[in-house]
Amino acid sequence: MATDETTTLTPRAERRAKRSRRRRRVRIAAITLSALIVLVAGGAYADYVYLGSLVHHKTVKHLQSAGSSENILLIGSTTRCGLKVQNPAYGTCAGGTTGVNSDIVMVAHLNPATGFASLLSIPRDLFVPNARIEGANKIDAALYQGPSQLVSAIEEDFGIPINHYVELNFDTFASVVDALGGVKMYFPTPIFDAESGLNIHHPGCISLDGYHALQVVRARHLQIQPTPGNTVHATWPQEGLSDLARIRRTHEFLRVLFDEVAKRGIGNPITDQNILTSVLPNLTVDNGFAESLMVHLASAYATTNINSIPQDTYPTVGIAGNGYLYKGYGYGDVIFPVNPTGKNLIGALFQAKPSQSVFTGRALPAAGSFPLVVENGAQGVDAAAPIATGLRKAGFNIRHVGAITPVGPIAETVIWYGGTPPPAKGNWHNPGLEDAEKVLTELSGPVVMGYNPAMVGPGSLVTVVVGNGTTMTPAPVAPVTTTTSKSTTTTTVHGPTSTTTTTVPDPAGIKSSPLFGVPTATNMPLAPYDPRACNAAGTGPAA
Repeated sequence: MATDETTTLTPRAERRAKRSRRRRRVRIAAITLSALIVLVAGGAYADYVYLGSLVHHKTVKHLQSAGSSENILLIGSTTRCGLKVQNPAYGTCAGGTTGVNSDIVMVAHLNPATGFASLLSIPRDLFVPNARIEGANKIDAALYQGPSQLVSAIEEDFGIPINHYVELNFDTFASVVDALGGVKMYFPTPIFDAESGLNIHHPGCISLDGYHALQVVRARHLQIQPTPGNTVHATWPQEGLSDLARIRRTHEFLRVLFDEVAKRGIGNPITDQNILTSVLPNLTVDNGFAESLMVHLASAYATTNINSIPQDTYPTVGIAGNGYLYKGYGYGDVIFPVNPTGKNLIGALFQAKPSQSVFTGRALPAAGSFPLVVENGAQGVDAAAPIATGLRKAGFNIRHVGAITPVGPIAETVIWYGGTPPPAKGNWHNPGLEDAEKVLTELSGPVVMGYNPAMVGPGSLVTVVVGNGTTMTPAPVAPVTTTTSKSTTTTTVHGPTSTTTTTVPDPAGIKSSPLFGVPTATNMPLAPYDPRACNAAGTGPAA
């Protein structure tokens, strides 16, 4: 006798089955969204429940407990030895490309309660005091000593608490693009980059698979065709911003990628499965990034439009000369941080008031509540005296004014603080950091904080070693600054739904010094030759 293979369920069993299917669909959608947003918005979503076993976990020290918001450090690693398939186009491990640096350093700030999200890019050539265990270096050099060192550098030098860590490699990036079937970008003119392999022969909307999309976001030695018909790359001029220009193009690519995801729709089983199985095995997260938190973040930001998320770059300034000399060693091309723009940008993106510590959320201490030492660290000029005078007028308790051996012909100002070192596990409670943040509110120019008790003078909690181009901050400025000229900057204050602009002067010490160039924009507009989104018809640039 023939049998009917259809199983009849009781009403109760049918309800359970429907709930199970619904939970599974929600879970797949959340996972897919999380994997993409890790790429698209710097780690805003992370839910690996469905295929969680594919994700790599590692121990990362110095992570802080989160409060109402989460700060997720997103790293694009340059590892070749960690890739499953060695690609000669990237350089191979066997061929000697064994270094590990951070091609991309981004921090995503998420506040699920309010729906606020922001993304900060930190340029790889930014020279900071605690990049390495042994001391100063470019920020991208920190990852060579492991993710814990990079976390420490960002917390100690920028005062940004890091709650979780997500690491991507070349395979991760290419996989998500391929899983979507590629993306299209409009190229206004032919461009070429010998190091990334990017080679666009003609203007127009061009389809990019994962391999070629990676060429776009890795290009930092871009050459632009000067006249139609000129095909000799050696004669094409090269843009001068290197990594900063690459960050600008990466932010645009992420917008294009997100729009492609939105068009495809999360929840498509085939697309979801392709993305999950391609991307998750190439992701590494910290051991404490719980799946329950990943699900929560994915749910909270499921409808977020990336175009409403502020994507900004920490402001910097280049230095004169051919390479930077620090304590007798050459570090090549470096850039210095710019304040007060940098501090105010961090405050805006991480939702802290000017009088509030970004790291702890507490009110900054009063100016005269802690002892302070001021040392001259500039070569051939007394840069400390005017700063000490200005800090005294602002109410600070100056115990001593002196001088130390300069680190070289050009020096950034470092606000050194001591206190207890960051614990390997658990929250860092160091009043010295808050004191340093307070001093930072008063200084303008190439200024950065740094943790090192050995650099703090006797009888003080904070020591300011004054370098070149530093002045007192004349008045409070607006949160986010975009440079338009050597003498004027345009400031944009981002909110969830609105934008307002004002104009403020560039730091006076930078503007008047021949040692420095023009401070960079925090939200750089695309250059005329940069790739960008295509219109809906795929025939030209989006409006």
